[in-house]
Amino acid sequence: MSKLFDMELFLAGVLTGSHTTRQRHLRQAKAIQKAIAERWQRDNPWTWQRKHLAWFLNHNLNQHTESTRYYYLLTMQLLTYRLGKSWQFNR
Repeated sequence: MSKLFDMELFLAGVLTGSHTTRQRHLRQAKAIQKAIAERWQRDNPWTWQRKHLAWFLNHNLNQHTESTRYYYLLTMQLLTYRLGKSWQFNR
């Protein structure tokens, strides 16, 4: 079994804010990672495409509150910044 990609190390350079905020972003990034890995077998963010994050936002969070979607959107912005992409997502 291969080792899971280390999301904490991946986001270490772009995580700022309080300890609680950093932990929330890590928890949400790992949830995004898990969902994409289960659906497309891509656990490494370097292999993700915009469609993978858009799918997560539109299908996995469609029953959640607007505030939850907003916080996940912030985490997605961190992920795209770390990947060096200019992807935009609608709330």
